[in-house]
Amino acid sequence: MWRAFFFACGTMLVILGIECLMIESATLSSDRAETIQVSNGWLAEPKTVVVASNRTVKPPEWIPWSFLASGSVVLLYALTIPMRWGGKSEG
Repeated sequence: MWRAFFFACGTMLVILGIECLMIESATLSSDRAETIQVSNGWLAEPKTVVVASNRTVKPPEWIPWSFLASGSVVLLYALTIPMRWGGKSEG
C-alpha cells in the first residue's frame, strides 16, 4: 500500500514538472464575477464595479526542475520500499 502511495505521489510530481516546463503561464478563470463597491470620497456615492476573477500564474524557472527532481527521488524511494522492509515485490 505504501509503495503505491509513494509511486503515485512521485508520478504526479514528475507530471507536474513536465507540465510546468511546457507552459510559460496559465490563466485560471472562474465563471463567477465579484462585485465591489468603490467610493471616491466621503460625499461621493459608491459605484458598483464588476470584476472578473481571472488569475494568471507564471511559475518561476526553478519550479519545474525541483518538481522533476523531487518526483524522481520519491519514485526511486517507492521502488526500494519492498527491499528495505523485507517484503516481497508486489508486481
